[in-house]
Amino acid sequence: MPGLLEIKMARKMLEGNDELARRNRERFRSCGVRVVNLMSSPGAGKTALLEATLPWARDHLRVAVVEGDVATARDAQRIAALQVPVVQMNTAGACHLDAGMLADAVESLPLTDLDLLFVENVGNLVCPAAFDLGEDWRVVVLSVTEGADKPEKYPAVFRRADLCLLNKVDLLSHVDFDMEVFQAGLRSVQPGLPVLKVSARTGVGMEAWIQWLLGRLKPENPAGAGGNGFV
Repeated sequence: MPGLLEIKMARKMLEGNDELARRNRERFRSCGVRVVNLMSSPGAGKTALLEATLPWARDHLRVAVVEGDVATARDAQRIAALQVPVVQMNTAGACHLDAGMLADAVESLPLTDLDLLFVENVGNLVCPAAFDLGEDWRVVVLSVTEGADKPEKYPAVFRRADLCLLNKVDLLSHVDFDMEVFQAGLRSVQPGLPVLKVSARTGVGMEAWIQWLLGRLKPENPAGAGGNGFV
């Protein structure tokens, strides 16, 4: 039956991705580089968040970025302007990066000379959640302009996250964002998920975000300690 065939094909695709992700993870660990997978819907502010984070990271760590987009190199150009190594991966229509794409991307990077790699995934709250890339931590970025119901509408991406960044909090007084609804939704999908309120534009909360990163980059903190279920 066609339905059963589709299920089998999807399972085979994910199993193949998981094997590639395992190889990525082993490679990253052998090179001593830690990997953060940034996920969000389009326009939530992932690139702006990186633009606010990288000047600090560049001065304290050896850092690089992989940019995932359906088309264009605009985000990669913004990152390159900060004098940070960046690789653009265009998916030609795919709504997410997968482990194979990331493996191809990092061939252009000197992994043994890096401490931290940011992967800015394709803007989508659905597809990226299903694909392990071999990352250490998953960070989901939600902007207050998107509405408070997103954790309940898109539970997988929040359930598998190690941190939620609530971005654009400088706009809270201008939008109809119910913080109680948001917090209740998060509790329903992943109780205890850390949330940091930030504004990439004004700098609010950025110190807490950087401290979160620093806490996980300490040598005594094992890779994948955030508990996203992929390690």
